[in-house]
Amino acid sequence: MDKLLISGGSTLNGEIRISGSKNSALPILAATLLCDEIVTIRNLPHLHDITTMIALLRCMGVDVVIDEMLGIEVNANTIEDLTAPYELVKTMRASILVLGPMLAHFGEANVSFPGGCAIGSRPVDLHLRGLEALGAKVDVDEGYIRAKVDGRLKGAHILMDTVTVGGTENIMMAAALAEGTTVIENAAREPEVVDLAECLNAMGAKVSGHGTPTITIEGVERLHGCEYSVMPDRIETGTYLVAAAATGGRVKLKDTRSDILEAVLVKLEEAGAKITSGEDWIELDMEGRRPQAVNIKTAPYPAFPTDMQAQFTAMNAISEGTSRVTETVFENRLNQTQEMNRMGAKISIEGNTAIIQGTDKLQSAPVMASDLRASASLVIAGLIAEGDTVIDRIYHIDRGYECIEEKLQLLGANIRRLAK
Repeated sequence: MDKLLISGGSTLNGEIRISGSKNSALPILAATLLCDEIVTIRNLPHLHDITTMIALLRCMGVDVVIDEMLGIEVNANTIEDLTAPYELVKTMRASILVLGPMLAHFGEANVSFPGGCAIGSRPVDLHLRGLEALGAKVDVDEGYIRAKVDGRLKGAHILMDTVTVGGTENIMMAAALAEGTTVIENAAREPEVVDLAECLNAMGAKVSGHGTPTITIEGVERLHGCEYSVMPDRIETGTYLVAAAATGGRVKLKDTRSDILEAVLVKLEEAGAKITSGEDWIELDMEGRRPQAVNIKTAPYPAFPTDMQAQFTAMNAISEGTSRVTETVFENRLNQTQEMNRMGAKISIEGNTAIIQGTDKLQSAPVMASDLRASASLVIAGLIAEGDTVIDRIYHIDRGYECIEEKLQLLGANIRRLAK
C-alpha cells in the first residue's frame, strides 16, 4: 500500500494547472448512458474514481474509447447488461448515478448499493423516491436496487426533503427522457449540478433553472451526441490555495475559476491572504505571513463546502488565534482531527464542532488517512510540520487528486511517494 513522505517546512511558491472536476466528471460519464450517439468528454481528471466509472460502463458492454486528444468517446448503444455489479459499485458511491439514465433510456436498471468514503451515512432514499415519482417501479433485493418502467418515465413535481447533489443529478438525468415536464424543488445548486445540466443541454435536453433551488426539465424523446469539456475542480483549487496559505506562500493556479469558489476565497482573505483572479486563474499571496484563525460552518452551496472543511481545519491548527469549525453535512467528517492532534495540534471536539487553538508549529508523525478530504488535510499538516511525516492509506487521496505529489513538487514541496 503506497504512502506519502513529506519533509515539512517548505513555503509553497509557483504555478500549477488545475484538473477537471471529479464530482462533475462522474455524473457526466453516467449521463452518456442517455444518448443514442457517441458522446465525447474532455478534461477528465486521471483519477481512480474516473477509471472505476469507465470500468463500470465497459463491464455493462458500453463502448468506451480514448481518442487522440485524450478525450473519451462513449457509445451507450452497445450496452449488453443492465446491471452495475457489486464488485465495482462497492468502491465508489457515485456509481448510483448510472441508475437514473440507464432506467430512462433502456427501461431497466439493476445497481448494487454503493460504497465509498467512511464519512457518514448518505442514504439513497431520495434518489429512489424521485424515480418512483417519475413512474418507476423500484425494489430492493439482495443488496441491489432494481428499477423498471413500462414505456417512458412520466414528468412529475418532486420536492426533495433535503438538498442532495446526487439525488438532484440522478432525477435530472432520468427526467431528461421522460414524457412531460419535471420540476425539482429544493434542488442542489452546486456548480457540478450546473455543469451536468449544461452537458445534458448540449446533448439536446431541455433543462432550465440549474443553479437555483428549482430545476425544470422538459422531457425529450431522445438525446444526441455531443462534445463536452468538464469544468475545473473547485475542491482541488481550494486545497492548493489553503496549502499555500498555511505555508505562508504564493501560488498561481491556472485553468480554474474564481466564481465557483467564492465562499472559500472569502475565508482565505479573512485569514490574511491577498487574492487576485482572472477569467481562468487565481493567485494567492500570503506575503510570508502566518494565517489568522477563521471560523467556518459547512452547508450546501453556495455556502462553505463540506469538502473544504478538513483543509481549513489543518490551516487553523497553525493559525494565530482560536477558531471553531462546524460540520453540518456529514457526521463523521471531523475524524482527521485525531491524527492532527498526534502531530501537536490542539483540537477538541464538541458535538459537530471542532474547537482549534492555533499553535506555532506541528511535529511530524506517522498518520493514517480515513477519507479523501481528510487525507488532503493531512498532506497540508505534513507540509507545515517539522520533520518527516508519513501518511498511510493514501489510496483515498488518489480518488480525488490527480498527481498530487508532482503538483506539490512543482510548488517547491519536499514530498514523494513510497511504493508498497
